[in-house]
Amino acid sequence: MLLAVGTKVRFKYTGEEGVVTSMDQDGMVNVYLPEDDMEIPAFPEDLMRIESYSRRQDTAHVIEVPEPKPAQPAVDLSAAPQYAILKSLGIQMGFLPDKRPDGTIEAYEVFLINDTSLPVLYTCALYLNGFLQNRVHGKLEALSFASLGKLPFDQLNDAPAYEVECWEVTTMGTGPRLFRNLRIKPQQFFKNVRLAPLLNQQVHWYRVFENLQSSAPPSTKKEDLRTYTKAHVKSPKEREPTYGDWRDALPDVQEVAEFINEIDLHIERLTERHAKLGNAEILRMQMAHFEAFLHKANRLGIPRVFVIHGVGKGVLRDAIAARLRRHPDVREFKNEYHPKYGWGATEIIFND
Repeated sequence: MLLAVGTKVRFKYTGEEGVVTSMDQDGMVNVYLPEDDMEIPAFPEDLMRIESYSRRQDTAHVIEVPEPKPAQPAVDLSAAPQYAILKSLGIQMGFLPDKRPDGTIEAYEVFLINDTSLPVLYTCALYLNGFLQNRVHGKLEALSFASLGKLPFDQLNDAPAYEVECWEVTTMGTGPRLFRNLRIKPQQFFKNVRLAPLLNQQVHWYRVFENLQSSAPPSTKKEDLRTYTKAHVKSPKEREPTYGDWRDALPDVQEVAEFINEIDLHIERLTERHAKLGNAEILRMQMAHFEAFLHKANRLGIPRVFVIHGVGKGVLRDAIAARLRRHPDVREFKNEYHPKYGWGATEIIFND
């Protein structure tokens, strides 16, 4: 899952919803909660996009996405090119953002572009996490483009890879086979932006083949599109359930055994640069560590934990209490005198 400023998110363990407002240098993000009218820090792995339809809930990766630009007009797939290509860029792929009314990106429409003077046969297969999702094929005329379908925004985190094959169409049949395995890496993806030939739109752009020539001699065997399709189209690879699919959902025994059921939130225990932090920054960092600790304890099934916050003016203690009151998995919590912690800790007891 990818997060950017403006992304609507939900806390995995509390169900609270908010909007990402900024990124911290410590690898955390700040989330504004409209219901409470407050901003709190959080670790990306504790969040999930509200719009996410992905079947996987992997660790989030924070990617700085450029500010949304004004919506672009829809691409007319039937429009013929009105200009000559001065220098061909070969066979290309362009990812055109498909935006919602609020400016956020829902998906990318993927185009295969041929700005050469030769028609080609092509097949393009999309893999996510190594498993085939779909395969398309057809004929791409000279100076034309074709839509390959859409790639949802969230699937950028599913290791998308496109296997592209092209054959030049000649008077003797088809030319040599060209093959490219194009892996889409998010950080590089957001940097590769340019005006795509023929589309005349700003897209995330990749050059697939610089030209249609290869070292292999041209084929002398005639092959029409029907024959090519029958010979090359394959059925999707099916994923069979494995033992690890359900085993991975269980807490790790060693992780449970090594878990310490208390956390000290005194700022000097959390960072060495505490002297340079303001009060608001200190509270945000303390609450972020508290959230991570609470979520981990709940995930591992720990029955009770202690959060050491000290006495002081009670700001941190009150912030912790406010969060615990709304936590669905907390049965009770109390800040009472304890022989070990005195009045400076809150005991948290989870639901059975």
